[in-house]
Formats: sequence, structure tokens, C-alpha cells
Amino acid sequence: MPVFNAAATVARAIESVRRQTFADWELIIVDDGSTDATPDVLRDYARTDARVGVWRRPHEGIARALNAGLAEARGEFVARMDADDTAHPERLRAQMEFLRAPENEALGLVACEVEFGGDASRNAGYALHVAWQNELRTPEEIALNRFVESPLAHPSVMFRRELVVRHGGYHDGDFPEDYELWLRWMDAGVRMAKVPRRLLTWHDGAARLSRTDPRYSPEAFFRTKAPYLARELERVVRGRPIFAWGAGRPTRKRVAELERGGVSIAGFIDIDPRKHTRRLGGTGRAVIAPDAIGAPDACFVLGCVGKRGARELQRDFLRGRGFREGQDFLMCA
Repeated sequence: MPVFNAAATVARAIESVRRQTFADWELIIVDDGSTDATPDVLRDYARTDARVGVWRRPHEGIARALNAGLAEARGEFVARMDADDTAHPERLRAQMEFLRAPENEALGLVACEVEFGGDASRNAGYALHVAWQNELRTPEEIALNRFVESPLAHPSVMFRRELVVRHGGYHDGDFPEDYELWLRWMDAGVRMAKVPRRLLTWHDGAARLSRTDPRYSPEAFFRTKAPYLARELERVVRGRPIFAWGAGRPTRKRVAELERGGVSIAGFIDIDPRKHTRRLGGTGRAVIAPDAIGAPDACFVLGCVGKRGARELQRDFLRGRGFREGQDFLMCA
């Protein structure tokens, strides 16, 4: 659990760990240079519960704090927790038993569904994101959607500690550290799933990093996914021309990021007939109507429109034409 200036919420988070029905845990709290009353709260818990350990460091950011915690971990499994969230009592037991089940021996990481701990009417976008994440449960669903957005709530995951040794921990940079880790591990073949139960309340506070830090902006997310998406395209495209579904400015920016990584885009697809006479990108690439898309063996489609509802429409259309997700098309927005 990395902590920075969380005096108002960290006791609630720690108590939720102490109330776990599985009691054989160690809670490694890394205080990332807090300047409020957080150190006092942590000191009291470390004195009263031998399972709670506190490591205080200069303020260097969440990725370095997480890696410092990983360096201290000694258990078979590592569970993530944030200082403003609440673990439900069965969380650790359910995730540990899931990973230890014989049928899940090939899984490296398990998350869980989460409760949205915020005002769904005022923050409808975030609530919809939580609902979308909760629908992705199997390794296949998570892998297919990994280029849309982060398919896992970071404080909801538990993973085998050996993955850190094998594939490395968190990277520090101008990008979301958790999303980069999921992409890197999945690129290395790590399978991830979810316990189909809501075992964590994911509180949506005003100071949440995903709201305040530019490392969690849409642009940063696409920069993070672009090299891994390029590697996946290299594996599955098999020489077919790639068409990007979407001809607006956001899609063109995403295409430019991919092209910097060596991906060649043959053209664009758009439902707006006014765009079908245009040539985009300064290279003479055409914009075609969805009905003009070739057969699955003749092209590969990237769904690049992030507007609400567009992804579902694109999926339905492509599946109706015989395209298989992951083999003939991928969603990346």
C-alpha cells in the first residue's frame, strides 16, 4: 500500500485489511514522504499489529513507492491496496483460493469486480468505466480489451510474486504505471482473470491521481499502449492492409502515434458520407464507408473511435461480416 498524505482515509483502508477473514497476511505500507498526519496514523497501527509494517521514504512518486514495497514482500502472492479504498472481508481469501485452484494454475494475476465508491450521477463517466471493467472477467475478455483502456482496477489485483522477478516491476515515467505493467506482462504471456464478485470499494475522491495527474490523461494512455498494440498487430495482421475505423482528429492522432512505432495504416473507415471523398494524412489515404470494407482475409480493422456506443456498433458490424476479434480486428479506443 503506497501512501501519500492520506491521513483522512488510510485508517479505513488498514482496518479493511485487518477485518479480512484470511488472517495470515503482512501489510507493507510505503509512506511516500507524507507531510500531513499520515506518519502518526501509520505509527499507531505498526505498534498495535505486528502484521503491519511501515517504510518511510522521500517523496518520489507512486511507481518507486510500489517497487519499494515489492522489494519487501515475502509472500507467495502480492495484493495491491490503495490508502483511500476499502477491501471487503472475503477479498484476500477469495483471490488466493482462486489462484490456487488447479484449473487456474496458468493464471498469473487475478483481480475482482469493484463497487464504485462515488456519486454515479455526478461522475457518470467514471461509473461507466467501472461497469465496463466489471464485465471483463475471463483471460480472453481482458486480453481482447486491453488496448481499449486499463481492464483492471489497480487496487483490486493479486498476483504471484514470481512475476515481478520474471518480468519486472513498475516502470516510472510520464504514463500510468499500472496500465503499462498489465500491458507488459500480458505481452509476455501472463494470463489475467477476475473473481466474479465485488470484493473492493473503489472510492472516487477528488484527489485521485487519475483525476489530477497528467500521467493518466487519455493521451498518456494511448502513448503507453501504442508500442504494445504495434507488437500485437505484428503478430496477428499477417500482411493484410490495416484500416482505422474513424476519420476524426482523435483517430488521426492515434494513427500518427502508431505510425511512429512502425505501423502502416492503409486507410480510414467512417460512417459519415461527407468524409468519403476525402484523402487524409497527407499521403492520399482514402476514407471509405463501412460497407466498402473487404473480407476478413483481405484487411484488418482497428476500432479507433472512443465516443460512447461507437465500440459496440463497430463490433456488431464487423462480427456480422465474419470478422473475429483478436484475429481480424481489435478495439483500441
